[in-house]
Amino acid sequence: MAFFLRIAGRALAPCATAVLLAAQPAWADADAAGSLADLSRLSLEELANLEITSVSKRPEALSGAPAAVYVISNDEIRLSGADSLPEALRLAPNLQVARMNASGYGISARGFNHSTGTSNKLQVLIDGRSIYTPLYSGVFWDAQGVMLDDVERIEVISGPGGALWGANAVNGVINVITRKAADTQGGLAHLTTGSDDIAANLRYGGRFGETGAFRIYGMAANYGESRTTSGAGGRDSWDRAQAGFKIDWGGEGDAFTLQGDLYDGSSEPVPGARAEGVIGGGNLLGSWTHRPQDGGVVEATAHYARDHRTITSGIKDSLEVYNLDLQYVLAARGRHTMVVGGGYRQNQDNFRGAFRTSFLAPASRTSRLGNIFVQDEIALRDDLILTLGLKLEHNSYTGLEYLPNARLAWRPTDHALIWGAVSRGVRTPSRFDRDLINPGLIAGGPAFVSEELIAYEAGYRGQPSPNLSVSVSAYYNVYDDLRTVESFTPAVFPLEIRNGMRGETYGVEAWASWQVRAGWRLTAGANALRKDLSLDLGGRDIFGVNFAGNDPSYQLSLRSHMSLTPTLDLDIDLRSIDDLTSPAVAAYTELGARLAWRVTDQVELAVIGDNLLNDQHLEFVNGSVPRREIPRSVRASLRWGF
Repeated sequence: MAFFLRIAGRALAPCATAVLLAAQPAWADADAAGSLADLSRLSLEELANLEITSVSKRPEALSGAPAAVYVISNDEIRLSGADSLPEALRLAPNLQVARMNASGYGISARGFNHSTGTSNKLQVLIDGRSIYTPLYSGVFWDAQGVMLDDVERIEVISGPGGALWGANAVNGVINVITRKAADTQGGLAHLTTGSDDIAANLRYGGRFGETGAFRIYGMAANYGESRTTSGAGGRDSWDRAQAGFKIDWGGEGDAFTLQGDLYDGSSEPVPGARAEGVIGGGNLLGSWTHRPQDGGVVEATAHYARDHRTITSGIKDSLEVYNLDLQYVLAARGRHTMVVGGGYRQNQDNFRGAFRTSFLAPASRTSRLGNIFVQDEIALRDDLILTLGLKLEHNSYTGLEYLPNARLAWRPTDHALIWGAVSRGVRTPSRFDRDLINPGLIAGGPAFVSEELIAYEAGYRGQPSPNLSVSVSAYYNVYDDLRTVESFTPAVFPLEIRNGMRGETYGVEAWASWQVRAGWRLTAGANALRKDLSLDLGGRDIFGVNFAGNDPSYQLSLRSHMSLTPTLDLDIDLRSIDDLTSPAVAAYTELGARLAWRVTDQVELAVIGDNLLNDQHLEFVNGSVPRREIPRSVRASLRWGF
């Protein structure tokens, strides 16, 4: 507990002082401060009309979005009892979320969850800030802290999004959108303690001037260790602290946002390790939204981020990012609604190997990424919309990439949408692809080019009855130039990273919500995946096609939310995951549950159980580190609004 209070105070103090001195806020209105009244009463029709932005980069109703998109609401997150962003992402039935140890996750959509934990075909954003690392074109999930109570929604798109979101939006896009400062007024304390984890989240929001609102927050947590296969402690517990702020001001014509975060963390000391595992960094983001009197919306967003990490082998990595995005949603003209924009990103990274480890040559590199895009929604008829989009993106490795997209959406009724799409996506080279060196073993990939996808999709989303909503999508993906690790000399070693694999994947994703009766809702999800990958003629990849991704052939989920009384909720979450083949992981079924009592509109007590069916189970294996299993856990939670 001493550590807990120390890192909470250390993380919260600088941001709290800076924002309070700048804002000089008034007290929040009493009727807005900290209410925790039940918000899970939205009808299925109201949920279908939730406003999303990730499919077309402009606000639209979920029911009319021509893509396989699932929205995780703030309400869903609260009712699930999730205590981290990766755990909240388990709520999306179109994602594979697999935990490797106390801090590591493999997260993917439509396959290619790489066995080293370096999945690289998702574009992930937090409030429009891309969080992928150019080290391997993926996400360090242990570095992504978000105060879940302040998340408005998480939009999860499976399928390519390159025409709007660029390279690396190959198999999907995850967009985490936090609430406006005006919607988080008053104070909130959320404390959790249990058999493995302990956490404290604190937030306060207020107002300044006529249009300004702000919030500051601090989070601190200690995550318990995983288990070895024998049941012993895995010695991988870790601590994390984060603090930040968000300020919104302005009116209908011009609105501004300034927000930022600082974080640090460390893992349990490992006997004999060369270094202590640590992570840290921060970011600052500013945005301006302008609404001209003649219609349309102009948006400009700039952010800076710096992250660093040291792992126990002694390897050190740091990254600085400078990013600018501009976008203009034109006022509708006749049957056309257009979005145009562009952006520029600069990455400056530094990677230092340790004794007898791999390294990157050169150790430091500056890479640049520039793009322009246009998308036009054409109303062919009142019930038929054609969307055409194209992004041109230039990167430091392969030059110009083109990312086209065509979508057709038909509304046969007011409560049904049938859509189809053809898209191209690419995953551009990362530092690991081009520059990874281990003398005598790996000689980099000097000729590595972008991995390519042509995707064909079709789907249905509708509400057959007032109490039932359904979404079904099918896809057929054709990949080329996938990464391989190949021998190019008679002596086998050293190996070179090349583009010697191609193949196809196809599958179905489906989810549905059924309002059984007032106060009881069931949500089910299922997806099936098949892969047919092969090496190019003459290829000498030493790992084979299984190394491209370790993915289950099916996933099933069922969630139940039941209001037992006006103040007592019971939530149950059952999931079943098929086995993995390389490395082998047995199929498993697990259960989570949450019993919550709203003592008042400001106080909620809950008991949360995770992985209740087994003492411990294996979800994913990183072949380069020891196997770790995820234990059963039980937590108590207090949420207090004031």
